[in-house]
Amino acid sequence: MERKIKEGKLAGVLTLVARRGKLAYFDTLGKADVEADKPLKGDAIFRIYSMSKPITTVAAMMLYEEGKFQLDDPVMLYLPEFKDVQVYAENGALIKPKRPITVRDLMSHTSGLTYGLFSDTPVDRQYRTANLLSGELTLAEFTKKLSALPLLFHPGEQWQYGVSTDVLGRLVEVLSGNTLDEFFRQRIFKPLGMNDTGFDVPANKLDRFTVNYQWGQSPFALSDDAGKRVIADHPSKSRFARPATFFSGGGGLVSTAQDYMRFCQMMLNKGTFEGQRLLSRKTVELMASDHLGTIPGMSAGNGFGLGFAVSKAPGEAGMMGSPGEFNWGGAAGTKFWIDPQEDMIGIFMIQILPNSVDYGSAFRVLAYQAVAD
Repeated sequence: MERKIKEGKLAGVLTLVARRGKLAYFDTLGKADVEADKPLKGDAIFRIYSMSKPITTVAAMMLYEEGKFQLDDPVMLYLPEFKDVQVYAENGALIKPKRPITVRDLMSHTSGLTYGLFSDTPVDRQYRTANLLSGELTLAEFTKKLSALPLLFHPGEQWQYGVSTDVLGRLVEVLSGNTLDEFFRQRIFKPLGMNDTGFDVPANKLDRFTVNYQWGQSPFALSDDAGKRVIADHPSKSRFARPATFFSGGGGLVSTAQDYMRFCQMMLNKGTFEGQRLLSRKTVELMASDHLGTIPGMSAGNGFGLGFAVSKAPGEAGMMGSPGEFNWGGAAGTKFWIDPQEDMIGIFMIQILPNSVDYGSAFRVLAYQAVAD
């Protein structure tokens, strides 16, 4: 990591490993703001983007435990705007789905929803035209606008990363009667002591908010050699510096490494942390189980549970770890994993958007090679 900073490939990086309930390793390198020569500190606030998804799924599973829904319930029972959703067929025709989208489809990304960001299918192009992720819509407006667009495939037939978790966030709102940010604050962040996690950065914490960089002038530069380092998002101009109106359960949160460690430790502890129980042991086990089976879409050796990718066979995946380890990451290069077999958590925080080099996997190798029981 020091070498990558010296080479100018990283601005700043925070690395954390917890094992057996204790902080085993914690380090910060480089700068939070290179231009201002501001060192990266341990309490830095990062854009965690899709690391929001596991938190949203935990929120939904808390309501599941209260009997508010069953996993295979059609989403349209609670969000009626999805009642008439259609599938985009190969010939461009719109056809009726073979079965409705279920809540479990939202949690496991088998809904037929896509992102509009990473692919160039006719459906993705419609997402971009609709400007769904502008940040200017409420969750209710977002789901209504989304439901008018076609699905990429029939629910349950493929794994496709997309806005499913944003729809799940709206489901949490409808079933709980609270906005997603309020549900998070009262039911997850407050009990876990995640005091620096939310959908925006308050003015009195902006000095801890890191600069988001990109390598190359294009906002979608494909590799580090596309150009020099430029600022993608500065705290002083960031949308996170203003109160949020779109509570994106799929990618809207900011957090610190310590806060996210508390969330991960709760999951590693099978639903409890420092005397606060959020989920039952059996619910966590269900979430960390593969729900895809033979459904295609994930890379070799990996499956997907409810809100998390799940390691099925490290040998097939070609990556150190353990069967049953579960994980995810964020668009700006952040990553985490939870390994019950090793009683271990890894958290990796950088801010590069788009993140074209998988530095998080390099950190994972370094962490696992250090295990020396």
